[in-house]
Amino acid sequence: MLLQFLEVGDRPDRLAEIAEREARWNSALISSDLGVWDHDFKSGRMFYSDTWRKMRGLKTDEEFEAALGDWIQGVHPDDREHVLHAIERQNSGDPAYRIFEYRERHKDGHWVWIECRGASVEWDENGVPTHIIGTDTDISLRKAAEEMLAHVSRRLDLALEISRIGVFEADINKDEVEWDDRLLAIYGIDGTPNLKPSNFWEETLHPDDRERVLKRVNDNLMGDDGFLHEYRIVRPDGVVRVIRARAAPFVDERGNPKMIGANWDVTEEATLRNELHRAKTLAEARNGELEAAKEQIEHIAFHDHLTSLPNRRYLDHMLDRRSQECRADGSLLAILHIDLDRFKQINDTLGHRAGDMMLKHAAGILVSVAGKDDFVARIGGDEFVVVCKRKGFSKRIASMASQIIRELCKPVRYDGHDCRFGASIGIACDSGPRLDAHQLLLNADIALYRAKAGGRNRHEFFSHDMQRHIIATKQLSDEILRGLERHEFVPFYQPQFCARSLDVVGIETLARWQHPVFGLMTPDKFLSIAEDLDVVSTIDGLILEQALRDHAEWRDAGIDIAKISVNVSSRRLADPGLGKSLRALKVKPGILAFELLESISLDDCDEASTANLALLRRLGIDIEIDDFGTGHASIVSLLRLSPASLKIDRELVKPLPHSAEQRKLVGSIIDIGHSLNIRVTAEGVETPEHVHILGDLGCDQLQGFALARPMKAADMPNFIRSESWRGNERGARATQKKLEQSLR
Repeated sequence: MLLQFLEVGDRPDRLAEIAEREARWNSALISSDLGVWDHDFKSGRMFYSDTWRKMRGLKTDEEFEAALGDWIQGVHPDDREHVLHAIERQNSGDPAYRIFEYRERHKDGHWVWIECRGASVEWDENGVPTHIIGTDTDISLRKAAEEMLAHVSRRLDLALEISRIGVFEADINKDEVEWDDRLLAIYGIDGTPNLKPSNFWEETLHPDDRERVLKRVNDNLMGDDGFLHEYRIVRPDGVVRVIRARAAPFVDERGNPKMIGANWDVTEEATLRNELHRAKTLAEARNGELEAAKEQIEHIAFHDHLTSLPNRRYLDHMLDRRSQECRADGSLLAILHIDLDRFKQINDTLGHRAGDMMLKHAAGILVSVAGKDDFVARIGGDEFVVVCKRKGFSKRIASMASQIIRELCKPVRYDGHDCRFGASIGIACDSGPRLDAHQLLLNADIALYRAKAGGRNRHEFFSHDMQRHIIATKQLSDEILRGLERHEFVPFYQPQFCARSLDVVGIETLARWQHPVFGLMTPDKFLSIAEDLDVVSTIDGLILEQALRDHAEWRDAGIDIAKISVNVSSRRLADPGLGKSLRALKVKPGILAFELLESISLDDCDEASTANLALLRRLGIDIEIDDFGTGHASIVSLLRLSPASLKIDRELVKPLPHSAEQRKLVGSIIDIGHSLNIRVTAEGVETPEHVHILGDLGCDQLQGFALARPMKAADMPNFIRSESWRGNERGARATQKKLEQSLR
């Protein structure tokens, strides 16, 4: 490149020397990765070295647009204005623009960072540059490193800012420390110079911490490991703060010993730590007191407050423990579930204080009768449980139950009264690897239910037959509830006949259950369970509503039945809502009668029942007594109740054809009824003989299989029209006279 400047006539040796220098200069440029460019504006000659072309992705002999207007299009849009200005200033000889940087598009499409160095070497007579020479360097890698460094620096600054950590660097030889702005803020000296003498930090230390902290720093100053310490400072405003510092000594590139470190304010953390330490110390000081309180709380949580016996929670824990022991050693586990009989009466008559005294007495009896290793608990109300572990089945379990019952049946004196109660006990026993104590408790409860149902003051052992009965009862209970939802309970009707004319004078409505599997079921199959479910009143109400609808349909069909009667349970009679439901039915006075089972104690009717009986009379609904002669009704109750009719129980009617004494008894009942103006009906009339005997005795109405069986509503019209029962009556007259003669 230097040869272009030689003059004609230069000596050959001079030319050789210059050529050698140019070769040496070109080699140096190539090895330095500098791209050379030469702009001679006078001759219009533009030179670009191979390295210059290579850094832009151009080949050695590849042509390109060197004119400024064309070349500038390859410069990054964000850099063009800067490049044009820099070139202008560089051409004018401004030393500030001899070096500038920009981005230029590589032939492959990516951007290359270029560092451009250039200067004028010739000027015209007006001082305008006519010849400029320079070099370009690819600084893309350096720029990438600078960007990475800037990114890391930003992240470090952000981390320090978020964590509120202050940084310092101490020069040991110069005895000075450089603090960053965050550290100045922590120490409460914002705005002061960052460079501080080393003793400045020492003056900030709390007097009580100074000696300890300085010793720690001096001990670690000459070591190679970093160290962590915590101390207090006193800020210029008098506020005491707690500082945690981490520092490490190092030697810089010039061999100077230095220390770098970080401080952060941990005052809140230290305060919390001190509070926790104080609380721990206080807790430890009160440990004995707390342990006693804990024992008391546990006792309260696991014991009954009245009797001090273990409670249900304690029982659950003990059942798990005892069942595990019995499974391990093969012992028998027996559970006695005890329920006090007639305890409610004591509570109701003498008050809860008397009841509490009886519960304490019962608890004492159980503890005294049970063995020393047996577990006795009160699980609620008047219920207790005794858990026994035995080597095998022993009669002593039954003996224990009998002794408990005997002791609890003895009278207890309280406030001048002899309190008497008893106990029913259900017992369940099991052993083996599949023993489940919680299931055993359920089995004992089932046995208790059977013991109470069997007459109370007795004990009963659980059996699988008993369990099957309970399951069957539960299944039937569910089916009753479903049957109510599906309207499976329907009325059947049995006509009642005048004893003299045998005309139909009334109809008794009987509840039947049209079971989807077992067919038609009578009340004796489901009534007791329905009572336990408290749905008898519901069934009574449904039967009554349907009976009234059927009665209206018979009347529309030309069948005139004077009266229908329906059974009513004691619960329905005592229902406060009975009057409202009856008014809603708008029953015509005189066509409806309520039959009260004589098992209802008419002498002990409560206020609700008495009020409902008066309401029935006001609504024109007759009152009849069913099953007279086998229940609770007395002559006094008949006088007070004044029913329209009474029905002699079938057990009294059945022996009439074969017993003169029974005929006298029934005749007396009829006479009593008539003397009180009460109509008398006999049920259980099963033979023609019954028909004639009761007619002769003066009975008013007859009901039984000899005249008609219960039937569906749809069958009633045809039955009444056919009068088929009259043929049965005529066929029996001949045998009647013989029967009367034999009874005389």
